[in-house]
Formats: sequence, C-alpha cells, structure tokens
Amino acid sequence: MKAVVEPLEGNRVKLSVEVDEQEFEQALDAAFRKMAHDVRIPGFRPGKAPRRVLEARIGADVARREAIRDSLPEFYAQAVAENDVQPIAPPEIDITAGEEAGPVVFDAVVEVMPEITVAGYEGLRVTVPGVGASGEEVTAQVERLRQQHGELKAVNRPAKDGDHVTIDLTGYRHDQPVEGLNAEDFMYEVGTGSVLPQLDDELRGAKVGDILKFNATVGDGEDATIQVLVKDVKEKELPEVTDEWAGEASEFDTVAELEADIRNRIDLVKKFQTQMALRNNVVDALVELVAVDMPEPLIGGEMERRLHNLAHRLSSQQVTMAQYLEGTGTTQEELIEQLRTEATAAVKADLALRAVAVAEGIEVTEEDLDNEIARMAERMDEKPDKVRKQLDRADQMPAVRSELRNSKALEWLIEHVEVMDEEGNPIDRADLTPESSEPHTQEES
Repeated sequence: MKAVVEPLEGNRVKLSVEVDEQEFEQALDAAFRKMAHDVRIPGFRPGKAPRRVLEARIGADVARREAIRDSLPEFYAQAVAENDVQPIAPPEIDITAGEEAGPVVFDAVVEVMPEITVAGYEGLRVTVPGVGASGEEVTAQVERLRQQHGELKAVNRPAKDGDHVTIDLTGYRHDQPVEGLNAEDFMYEVGTGSVLPQLDDELRGAKVGDILKFNATVGDGEDATIQVLVKDVKEKELPEVTDEWAGEASEFDTVAELEADIRNRIDLVKKFQTQMALRNNVVDALVELVAVDMPEPLIGGEMERRLHNLAHRLSSQQVTMAQYLEGTGTTQEELIEQLRTEATAAVKADLALRAVAVAEGIEVTEEDLDNEIARMAERMDEKPDKVRKQLDRADQMPAVRSELRNSKALEWLIEHVEVMDEEGNPIDRADLTPESSEPHTQEES
C-alpha cells in the first residue's frame, strides 16, 4: 500500500492511498469467506462453499464491492498510522479507481490536529498566594487550641453570643409535635445559627428560667411554633497562654515551641497549595496567549467527555441529571455553555503545551514511558507488562506519549515562569519546596 499526504486549507489533509492488487486480494478472500456463511448453495454446508463456486453464483463484482466496503476503514487507518496523521474528525472518502478491477485507489480528506505557535510563552508571569504563615494565622490556631481546652462555667447573667445554654426545645404545629424539633437538655452555643436563625435572636439576653415562644419556618418549609425553656447559661473560660498550658495541651513544653510547630505546619500546607496554584495559573496564563479559534470537533469531543464524566459521577451517587440541574439551579442551556467554555480552555491548553514542546525540543524517552506505565500499573494493581499490552491493544500508547510530553512541557514552563506573590513581589522557587513531606503532629491538631 502506498499513501501520499497533501496539505489542504482549513486545517485538513488529503490522503491519496493506493492498494495494489496482491494486497487487496486478501480483502477479497475475506469477503468471500464472509459471504459463504450468508449464501445457501446446494451441496455445501454454510461457510464451506469454495470461492470459485461463490464467484460463479453471486458474481465477482458483488464480492469486490463487499471487500472494498469492509477493508477501506482498515486501509485508511493503516495510512493514517504510517504517515503520522492525527485526525480529529471522520474522513470524507472518495474511491477514484479499482471498483471493478486493478489496484484500489481512494482519497481521504480529513480534518487533523492543528499545530499552533504561542508567542510570548517564554516571558510568562503568574501570581500565586504567599507561602509564609502570618502572625494572625498562628494566633488563630493557638486560639482554636484554647477553645478546645476551655472550661464551661455557669454564670448568673443574660446569655450572649459564645455562651453555651442548656435548653428544652419543643416545636409544634396545631398542637402536634414537629419531628426533629423536640429535645431535652440540649446544649447549644448562642450565635452559631445551627438550629434556627430566630433561636439565636431569642436566646440573646435570656436568663435561666425564661420560657421563650416564637414562630419560625422549619425544615419542611412550613411555619411552626417554637417553645424554649432556658435551664442553664454557661460561658467558656479559656486558659491563659502559658508554657504550662502548652505542655498540657500539646506535645511541646513551651508556647514558643508550639507556635513554631504551628507555623511550620501552616508553611507546609501553604507550599503545597501554592504549588497547585502555580500549575493551574501557568496553564491559565498560557491559554490566554492562544489567539486562534479551536476546531469544533476537538471542542465537541472534549464536551462529550466531560459530560460523560459528570453523568458517571452523578450515577455513582444515584443522582439524575435533572436532579443535578435542579439542585444547582442550572438550566440545560447554561450547563452546555459551561461545558463549552471549559472544553475550549482545555483544548487550548493541550494545543499550547504541544506547541511549547515542539518549540523547546521536548521529547518523551522510553525511560519516561516505562516509568509512566509502572505508575499506572501500581495504581491499577497490575504488572507493567500487562498494562503495556492493554495500551497497545487499545491503541492508547500515542495518547500516553502525548500526555507525557505535555506534562514535560508544563514542567518546563513552571521552571521558567516568573512567579510573583499577590503584592507583586518575586517568589523564590526554593521557597515553594517543602523541607519535609510530613508536618509535625500535635495532639489536638
């Protein structure tokens, strides 16, 4: 088989393919074997009639048409693979010779993966959150630990936000109790709004022995009468921040050691968060540099993939698409528009990363591929050789190579991009590397 690729306008190519008579003869044999099972010929069992008998019975032209129809997709796929063509849409095929005799010749016009250039990727600048723990963040964590070790003590005064009150709560409608709104000796922190918003308003200023009665809209959307008996009011007494308290509340002997550990843990978390933000922001900045329109087949395919993934996730949660739309307050048109926006950005990112890889000469080595297959095998709990065979059979190895190449292009960008904090100050990449993979622990963290 011979194939010639001719570039056309509109991001298309024409594959001119010629299949010689000897190679096409194999397709003819396959067509006759197939037809032998469908044609009843006296004296022969189904599938056992020889080719010459079938040819005399049904005619060589019928078998040839069948062979062309069945074999053309395979010859087209072979020509695509041998010429490194990357189709993104079904081809338009025109048979130009060989329908009656001789070599089979056909043209296949197909839209292919575009190759773009991205001007300005070398000078990308991205903004990420700062990586250092602030004094306010450390103080907030110390305060959280104090709250956990506070003691509740009864007070003889009206309740206020932050107090813990013990109440009997009864909800009823037409003298009938409302399910879920009846509790005795229920301890509630004033100001949290965790039961009913009106409850906090009524409890503020209430004293032990007060009986409160008010109407409120409850969980079923209907109004109910709520009655509350205040039985106890307590405030939380927080421990002083001393070395003695630090020793009791944590594994550290001093407040300074405790605060240093908190700072280290916040730093570590922020570094991981900033690393993720850096990757996402680099991709977003790269996408902004892509000025050309994306091919509709690529956008449509990505939309379909995302919709399939969403439907699969919803199905695993036993949620229908209609329930999802209703729950999120989204119309079908809005969902489609959202998917289109996300898909367009994803396609731009893919093509832009390919462009960076080409411009910087980034390639995927066999070692890279072996390591990726080993990681996939570990995730799948399979042997690498088995995973490789599965990828080969499914013709997925080119996709794996492409994803690896894009990943290496992204790593190149991350290494060369200018990184700034939210105040416009440069960030040293060394500050984004965690010094240890695990933070220190403390009993109450």
